[in-house]
Amino acid sequence: MTGFDLTELLAERGGERYDLHGRHLNHQLPRMLHTIGFDKVYERAEGAYFYDAEGRDYLDMLAGFGVMGLGRHHPVVRRALHDVLDAQLADLTRFDCPPLPGLLAEKLLGHAPHLDRVFFGNSGAEAIETALKFARYVTGRPRVVYCSHGFHGLTTGALSVNGEDGFRDGFAPLLPDTAVELGDLDALERELGRGDVAAFVVEPIQGKGVTAAPPGFLRAAQELLHRHKALLIADEVQTGLGRTGDFFAFQHEEGVEPDLVCVAKALSGGYVPVSATLGKDWIFKKVYSSMDRVLVHSASFGANAQAMAAGLAVLSVMEDEQVVANARHTGELLRSRLAGLVDRYELLHEVRGRGLMIGIEFGRPKSLGLRSRWTMLQAARKGLFAQMVVVPLLQRHRILTQVSGDHLEVIKLIPPLTIGEREVDRFVEAFTAVMDDAHSGGGLMWDFGRTLVKQAVANR
Repeated sequence: MTGFDLTELLAERGGERYDLHGRHLNHQLPRMLHTIGFDKVYERAEGAYFYDAEGRDYLDMLAGFGVMGLGRHHPVVRRALHDVLDAQLADLTRFDCPPLPGLLAEKLLGHAPHLDRVFFGNSGAEAIETALKFARYVTGRPRVVYCSHGFHGLTTGALSVNGEDGFRDGFAPLLPDTAVELGDLDALERELGRGDVAAFVVEPIQGKGVTAAPPGFLRAAQELLHRHKALLIADEVQTGLGRTGDFFAFQHEEGVEPDLVCVAKALSGGYVPVSATLGKDWIFKKVYSSMDRVLVHSASFGANAQAMAAGLAVLSVMEDEQVVANARHTGELLRSRLAGLVDRYELLHEVRGRGLMIGIEFGRPKSLGLRSRWTMLQAARKGLFAQMVVVPLLQRHRILTQVSGDHLEVIKLIPPLTIGEREVDRFVEAFTAVMDDAHSGGGLMWDFGRTLVKQAVANR
């Protein structure tokens, strides 16, 4: 008897992973990983750790760009997925109303009482697309305002409100849009005064650079938008579900009640792609205004049973294990310990963030020797020093992190929300060792820096 055996397939061909990717997928990804020494082979994962074939652990301070809010393979989420598969539900018939989507919507809306209804999709970009479509339809206006350096996804609608030219170049024409700086109320008011703005979409804390909206900005923006009959869309794809120490990041500021809220990433439990666009009752009723329009916006795999089960399990774990409180407490511990190093290291400029979303920014040093090396890197490509820090964190200390964005000297930490003091100690000790090396005036870090400079110049 023959059949498909996944375990056997991985045993036979798992070692080809980088070659397969290079031949059949994005060929630049393995090239980039080989170049910076990130071409590791991880055999398994649990919680906040990866393990290689020799059993060495790697601390994950990236959480799959925020997807792994509960860490990897949480037993409650795994059990829920086994249960829903074993139940053999009549899923995705398209002509019934199964219970799981309603139950998950009810749970989500309980964390945002001013909102009434939910549309389930498959990704953060799809949640943004939904919000953009709904806002344009109910207002009858074409234009959306967004923030410079914002990131809302890479599909065409989401790309139209992406604040980075590097992502947008070559994909025009996009939707009518205008960028303003995060915190610039005067610019927002000028755009609203033109009378064609449907909505303003904003991350309460921008993922690129980990830059928070100034105090009072979201509330003032909301007042301006409603005065001009436009909507506030909060992109909580990365900041939502406890990441910043509140269930939603917009809740940090009293009185902010977005008209539409987009979530995804951590809602999946790291298993089944799922997104949700939460909105006010009148918006949904205007979009779905008659039985003729019942399918005017839908998704083939939206609200599938596996995704709904994963989402329900995630929210249950968050309540039972007090995940939001842990993110707030552990995040403050990590941020404060890192901030205490700013005066010790002249290359370390600032530590900022909220909860377990932390940005570490590097800046121009004062001493002549370090300044000359810094200038060399900046002349080749801004952001190389941050990459110089990320690489030894992985290579020497087995800690996975990321540079926060292209041409930025910022490292972003978005670990699983379940980490504790042990992981804080490990990261701070490793980061301190890397900073000591960077300030020694020589060593392996600066040797690697020269390699990066050569590559940056060659790629011009």
